[in-house]
Amino acid sequence: MLNKIWKFIYLSSFSLSVILLASSDFSARAGEQKKVDNSSFDVINRDRENLETNSLNQITNVNQLRDVSPTDWAFEALRSLVERYGCIVGYPDRTFRGIRALSRYEFAAGLNACLNQIETLIQTTESVLNEDLETLQRLIKEFEAELALISARTDDLENRVAFLEDHQFSTTTKLVGEIIFAAVQVFGEENATTGAELEEQITLNQRTRLSLLTSFTGKDRLRLRLQSGNFLSSPPRGFRGGSNTTGLSIGGNTNNNFILNKFEYRFPIGKRTQLWINAVNFNLDDVANTLAPYTVDAATGAISGFGSYAPIYYTSSGAGAAFSHNFTEQLNLVGFYSALQPDRPNGGVGLFNGQFVAATQLTYQPTDNIGVGVVYSHNYFPGATTGFVSGGFGSFAADDPFNGAATSTDNVALLGTWQISPKFNLEGWGMYARAYAESGIRQGDSADIWNWKLTTAFPDLFAEGNLGAITVGNPPRAYYIEGGGEDRETAWLVEAFYRFKINQYISLTPGAFVITNPEDGRAPLWVGVLRTTFQF
Repeated sequence: MLNKIWKFIYLSSFSLSVILLASSDFSARAGEQKKVDNSSFDVINRDRENLETNSLNQITNVNQLRDVSPTDWAFEALRSLVERYGCIVGYPDRTFRGIRALSRYEFAAGLNACLNQIETLIQTTESVLNEDLETLQRLIKEFEAELALISARTDDLENRVAFLEDHQFSTTTKLVGEIIFAAVQVFGEENATTGAELEEQITLNQRTRLSLLTSFTGKDRLRLRLQSGNFLSSPPRGFRGGSNTTGLSIGGNTNNNFILNKFEYRFPIGKRTQLWINAVNFNLDDVANTLAPYTVDAATGAISGFGSYAPIYYTSSGAGAAFSHNFTEQLNLVGFYSALQPDRPNGGVGLFNGQFVAATQLTYQPTDNIGVGVVYSHNYFPGATTGFVSGGFGSFAADDPFNGAATSTDNVALLGTWQISPKFNLEGWGMYARAYAESGIRQGDSADIWNWKLTTAFPDLFAEGNLGAITVGNPPRAYYIEGGGEDRETAWLVEAFYRFKINQYISLTPGAFVITNPEDGRAPLWVGVLRTTFQF
């Protein structure tokens, strides 16, 4: 075991060095790329610099360097033009903001607005007084340099807008990407009987997500997410080390092929209600607030799956619909339904006859720093092979209390988060599940399953953008199973991780967690992870 620990430390150190070198090169290349992408603005920038220099050279009168005072003839002349022709001078109330001096550029902006207004009137054959035209010519001559600079800046902005329109991905769609690399090692004994050391090897896994976010009205959102990954589970059961408790927050195995992982459309009904329709991989946390702000994100939050957010959110992954309604700014209600195989018409599947979850959540956030919630869900699993009763991060007895029989559950979770100070947060939950056997020789049996977690998070630890966190809790445990088979001992999970923000695109997170009594009588399992995340 000691040899494996040294190997993992060596790999972690090597990976850290490579990432730091790559990130510095990435930053440099990003700067070069930015310079190349903006090359079309070079001529414009040079022209603007020349114009500014020439404009300053043209100002030779000391009086021209002063602000325009309400007592100056130009001030009164422009005020008269504004009142007579309804010019908009840049302020909502169409005034010079009381009797105060204006900078020459503020004044020139108002003059430019009046010039445009009078040109429009002339083009529409409306008459303009000759004396006003003479006044306008005199003002134009005196403020020629400022008007020229305003025109150049306007042209510059128009060119920039045109450039962005020509080079943007879509007028309605935004592309968001996320890539995660993780070096993973599990340490411990193979089982309690032999005491033999695990033969688990260090692995390097990846998960890539590309999301297309589209809005048709500015208030709705269509989300298409493609995913590729190779986070494998270990046979015969469990994630790594033969236990479900070692599961990571980063999941998904597609054999490195891209698949459609989300197909979701969200739109408002009135001012207080949002509706969701999702055809692929619909989960309660897509709609409801998990109240786990520092651990929920698999890319930047907790390392362990159990440490991320309550297992009540893990027990659904299909297609369905949901709503979110805000009674007030502080009080929110969510309704959710998802079926695992709604597209299949044969018996035991479909929208209502196969595996499904129906859930609701009430969330109260009286301030920006405090949030509490209560979640209820009813789940149905046709058999143990179709899902894990407790979310897949508990003991075998908790995840499959009736040895493969069809199972239904009623689940309740209490959630909370408290931002005690800008650099200290508490978050956690307590959850109870009542399971019922619905088929086979165990039909009619019931089970009681509990779990809880508490995390202390330290935002901006040692540097802005970094995060440290410590988690402690009991993964799902079957405290009682009618007919026998419950857990005799309680498992404990302790986790610590530190996210180091290299730049706005890259973060590096070393972390580790230990599970005591992952199964009855088994020695602790240790999991070490070095996670690198790229977001763009």
